[in-house]
Amino acid sequence: MSDRGPLDGIRVVDLTAMISGPVATMMLADQGADVIKVEPPAGDLVRQMGTSRGGISATFLSSNRSKRSMVLDLKTPLGMEALERLVETSDVFVQNFRPGVVERMGIGESAMRRRREDLIYVSISGFGETGPYAHKRVYDPVIQALSGLASIQADRDTGRPRMVRTIVPDKVTALTAAQAITAALFARERTGLGQHLRLAMLDAIVAFLWPEGMTDHTFVGDEVEAARSQLAQDLIFATRDGWITVGAVSDAEWAGLCRVLERPEWEQDPRFRTAQDRVANVAERLALTAQVLANRSSSQWLDALDAAAVPCAPVLSPAEVLTHEQILANDLLAEYAHPQAGIVRQPRPAARFDATPAGILGPAPALGADTATLLAELDFDEQEMQQLMGGQRA
Repeated sequence: MSDRGPLDGIRVVDLTAMISGPVATMMLADQGADVIKVEPPAGDLVRQMGTSRGGISATFLSSNRSKRSMVLDLKTPLGMEALERLVETSDVFVQNFRPGVVERMGIGESAMRRRREDLIYVSISGFGETGPYAHKRVYDPVIQALSGLASIQADRDTGRPRMVRTIVPDKVTALTAAQAITAALFARERTGLGQHLRLAMLDAIVAFLWPEGMTDHTFVGDEVEAARSQLAQDLIFATRDGWITVGAVSDAEWAGLCRVLERPEWEQDPRFRTAQDRVANVAERLALTAQVLANRSSSQWLDALDAAAVPCAPVLSPAEVLTHEQILANDLLAEYAHPQAGIVRQPRPAARFDATPAGILGPAPALGADTATLLAELDFDEQEMQQLMGGQRA
């Protein structure tokens, strides 16, 4: 078994900021790629956003671990030369500037490909490179609104759209980008050709929603205009001492639920006899289920439901997630010392490779922590290094 990840030997130039691009490249870094995060002298804005300790934010830590940081001022000829030399040694170039910006900066696909012909050049944008929204500024809530996600989340009583309280479009885009980059690398391995990979956040989240979120608009000519959110129900039930979720989809699961709830007559109730009946009468079914579940404790119900092979789980708080028996059994959370923030806790990479294991290869770097090492590697002399680093080299 190798102690290096599956992407060992791949170098990624990462010019992304905020969340979608950095999380994508962090996944590649955890899998062994040498990800060089190229930042302007001011650094990625996320370094200082949200909950922080030791001058670095929790979000930055969890989006940029396992990388190296290089500070370059791309407004200077020497800074641009350093970037181009770095590209010559790299396999992948990732940027998430708005369309047109990289061309004005002189770091567009054609310019970078002159320095590395088989480069995988990745452009992550909000809306794509054409159309009326292409040049708009974008953050996650804008995509939630435009993609239909906020409407899918609408309050089923009032119809008021709601945002998901975590940045789903950003992170779905990150997942999509990481998978697409590895696919492009695989294609290059077979063909020897690089390519330009374009990914819009809007495209990623619409594709993500479609398999069940847009079922009412899948069959052309038979679209359903009623808001799906008015039919969808939150499968959260109050018990005597807390909250649980219970889901019964198949006939066997429904029969098991009826037995546990001591309502055998529901099995033959015409409203609930088939899976389709149970979907059509979901509001009544869940209201009746909730009435029964309120009468006993969460542990009593969960033990009985599990014994009957009915899918169920407690509704955990974020703090409870840290100590839940299944999280511990999965050995999911790791703690390590960060040089600025002290002891931090993060999940290991979700995918496990038995021959080339992925892992947290290092903490999120301090701004410019690896600039000197990388400049020396790229054959800059002492005077040039001093100039590139603003005379601050130790």
